[in-house]
Amino acid sequence: MTLEKMVQIGLLFDFYGQLLTEKQRQMVDLYYRQDLSLSEIAVQTGVSRQAVHDLIKRASETLTEYEAKLGLHSRYREQQERLGRALEHLDEAVETQGRPPIEEARKILAGLLDD
Repeated sequence: MTLEKMVQIGLLFDFYGQLLTEKQRQMVDLYYRQDLSLSEIAVQTGVSRQAVHDLIKRASETLTEYEAKLGLHSRYREQQERLGRALEHLDEAVETQGRPPIEEARKILAGLLDD
């Protein structure tokens, strides 16, 4: 599994983890957050390595489906980018004492409030 995929599932777990079953949450936490191997998780939880693999795979797919349907993570990322741009405009306004960057920052922030 690539690092990018691991980070992606970890982020989706932050948004949608409470929608998983307790067993799925436990497996995802042990695998993605605590970086345990499938064998280590199997020993620790008393189930087969295959069962651990299946639970993690199913949970990962479920998290991906939630994001596809609800889009909370992508909306959060978009808002963070927009807030960053607004902050850049405000920083520019502080440096130049100019009005247009403040107006642009205001438009971005107002747009976030409308979302």
